[in-house]
Amino acid sequence: MATLNVIRRWALRDQMSIREISRRTGLARNTIKKHLRSEESEPKYPRRVSSSKLDPYAEKLATWLGIEATKSRKQRRTLRQIHTDGSSGSTHPQMSYP
Repeated sequence: MATLNVIRRWALRDQMSIREISRRTGLARNTIKKHLRSEESEPKYPRRVSSSKLDPYAEKLATWLGIEATKSRKQRRTLRQIHTDGSSGSTHPQMSYP
């Protein structure tokens, strides 16, 4: 976060008061103090792991797309044709599959 770097620069290099930094950034004085005392440069947040509705069909879609990529343009099936052959659900998530 660039904000933490700015806070440190203002406090350490420019000798700006915590109250002035708080005014300029809109953060609470306690938050400014906490960031100045901490050792880390950026807070570490755990990555959120979320599954997709397409995960059960990922292998099937990958093979279909691989097969369709080898065919000529006139022989390829449309997304609607692929959709009617296999999965249940909307076609929107399939559109975004790489």
